[in-house]
Amino acid sequence: MGPGPGGTLIVGLTYEIDTMNPYSTGFLGDAQAAVIEGLIAPDKDANYVPVLATEVPTVENGGIVVSEDGKTMQITYKLREGVKWHDGEPFTAADVKYTWEAVKDPAFIAESKDGSSEVESIDIPDDYTVIVNYNTIAPTFAATLFTFGIMPKHLLEGTDLNTSSYNETPVGTGPFKVNEFVRGQYVETVRNDDYWRTAENGDKLPYLDSIIFKMIPDTNTLITQLKSGEVTMVVSTPYSQANQVQGIEGIEIIQGPQLSWQHLDFNFKRPSLADLNVRKAIAMGIDREVIIRAQGGFPKAIKSPVVPVFDFYDDSVPVLAYDVDAANALLDESGYALGSDGIREKDGERLSYAFMVQSGRADDELAQQVIIAQLKAIGIEATANNQTGVAYREARYNGGYDLIYGRWITSANPVYHDFWGTGGANNGQSYSNPELDAAMAEFENTLDPEERKVAASKFQAILAEDLPTISLVNNVALIAKTTKLKNFVPNPTNMTNFVDTAAWYMEG
Repeated sequence: MGPGPGGTLIVGLTYEIDTMNPYSTGFLGDAQAAVIEGLIAPDKDANYVPVLATEVPTVENGGIVVSEDGKTMQITYKLREGVKWHDGEPFTAADVKYTWEAVKDPAFIAESKDGSSEVESIDIPDDYTVIVNYNTIAPTFAATLFTFGIMPKHLLEGTDLNTSSYNETPVGTGPFKVNEFVRGQYVETVRNDDYWRTAENGDKLPYLDSIIFKMIPDTNTLITQLKSGEVTMVVSTPYSQANQVQGIEGIEIIQGPQLSWQHLDFNFKRPSLADLNVRKAIAMGIDREVIIRAQGGFPKAIKSPVVPVFDFYDDSVPVLAYDVDAANALLDESGYALGSDGIREKDGERLSYAFMVQSGRADDELAQQVIIAQLKAIGIEATANNQTGVAYREARYNGGYDLIYGRWITSANPVYHDFWGTGGANNGQSYSNPELDAAMAEFENTLDPEERKVAASKFQAILAEDLPTISLVNNVALIAKTTKLKNFVPNPTNMTNFVDTAAWYMEG
């Protein structure tokens, strides 16, 4: 039986959606991606494909033109005609220009404004042509601004984006419209009957009647609801609970690649954590293999935040091997003496840290317990101080922790300065290294693949040496879904699995 209209998909999310504005959210934009579209988007192979634009701009097709002095560039987007906003108004080039103006506005509090400051001006010679004039060379243009989503000028111009109803019930051009947002509980989206896309066979899209995103931060509750049928899809099934899920009738698990890794970060406001020798000792005190075994063998050990799928990954980057004796010796030599309670101390500061992961994430909480036990063996005390949802996000961005363990996931064209660059949007560690800033700027300001590779090797080497973060394992996605859902293909990027939902359908 072929595809046909109808059906509701109920998705269980492991976090509470803070806002439906893709530029403001501190989490992945799962629900947002089904509602709000950008000009281009990454596909299942992490290659960019056109969405609201008719093609992806490249140097080869004339969409990207570099200035004669090689210092700036111009990108031209040709837009699709006949696309309507959810309220029936036409989508035009004016919406694209407005999105840039709104995101770069200092009054707008955004999770990231990446891509906005690099744009000098935008020309719109007609309703379906956008000419973006850059003040630099921006090879990561596809991973920023116009990919995350376009906002409707006719509804938002002159309003305060920080308090707008758009943050709960955004009007987009996507296959689904927000029907209801109940904070802390769910977002219900329903079919957009005026969606611009059709299937290859000519069918009107989308097929599904609705997608409901339920917020269930506790993964045990999430799996219980998957078993009972109250949830029919979980895109981040905990590794530790995969065996339980495999036995649920009518549910299948799909393994998908992810541009994602687990990391342990340090708050540099703590004097001892600003000490490189302490960070090195912690790195030598953690056995990745124990974490991997505890998580069913699914993740893979990694030594760089650049995941190996990228051609600019440098396999020669050094990694501090697990060595408890060497870690203890280094701390001894650095003057951190063991106290009577087994915890080291120097200059009145005990090596006792508040250690945060996101509450309810079973895999992260399990890894946390492994790390706590391993650090104890080198005289370091780590005490779980976990937070849920928005509280975790705020702590992560504002440095409300000593140690923090979690995951990052990147776009198909990553912007790494967000994580460790001075003042980076995701740098809550108070870490700053001008040498690293320079290497990442080289990587993010040239279109030449070989120059980018050299710069990437530089910044990977600096991160391995200075250790603001310990990259531990590369994730895979364990996606549990009803066997009735067809045409689903995993997406490995930070645009989430919901960036292309229009052709999904329910069988039977």
